[in-house]
Amino acid sequence: MKPSLAVIALSLSAAAAASAQARDLKEIEASKKLVCGTQSASEPYAFQDPATRRFVGYDVDVCQALAKGLGVELVHKPLSTEARIPELKMGRVDVVAGSMAYLPERAAQVDYSLQYLQGSIKVLVRRDEKIGSLAQLEGKRVCASKGSSSAAIASRVLAKSKIVTYQDLATCYLGLQNGKVDGISAGELTLKRFEIESAKTGSPAVLVDEPLFTERMGVVVSKGNTGLMQAVDKVLAKMDADGELDAIYAKWLGKDSIYKLTRSFKVEPVAKAN
Repeated sequence: MKPSLAVIALSLSAAAAASAQARDLKEIEASKKLVCGTQSASEPYAFQDPATRRFVGYDVDVCQALAKGLGVELVHKPLSTEARIPELKMGRVDVVAGSMAYLPERAAQVDYSLQYLQGSIKVLVRRDEKIGSLAQLEGKRVCASKGSSSAAIASRVLAKSKIVTYQDLATCYLGLQNGKVDGISAGELTLKRFEIESAKTGSPAVLVDEPLFTERMGVVVSKGNTGLMQAVDKVLAKMDADGELDAIYAKWLGKDSIYKLTRSFKVEPVAKAN
């Protein structure tokens, strides 16, 4: 007797649901591979080296260190900003080290590791607009990357501004240059690169000194994947203790980078970080 279409559909749905489940620590160890997602075009966090076409950056190095700490091989997966949580929920990545800031609404969907990075969200504006404070952005169009924490935070802090979202920050920057938007909300380092680039054009841009928010970032795993989360925390704590995290920070954000920042954050619970 041939199975009904309803039975076939139910079977396929069950199979799809099973395949979408996140892998736990034992499954990752058995496969000898960790699938770690990062953003795909966010320098200096995760981006393609123009010379080698390989993905490099702070988050990529953290992914590599996590895989090494777990005793497995790294499988790096670049993701768009808005795909980070969906890809995790669908089981296509095991963890995401995607410079993902802690937000309560995100914490309701995924679990956060200890803090491994901290940064400020700021706003980039055209210099000729002479905008020197966040209050002066009232009624202005401020652009952010679709699905980013910058977009969510800008909507809260800049409640009297009009927040628009584009697919990526490069499009936001183009909008700033041609006058379609009045500002860009994003991480300070990314905006700093746009500021440097704009100085070479006829439309220079500057950062507003006042930050929108201080982001506290952790590696994320699927909700309730406790064993994997504990293992990630253990690796991060060891990286902090033995200086590996300091070395990665110095390379991409600190003394060995163009930014020359000094690391001040601690590896601690991300929701409680200062």
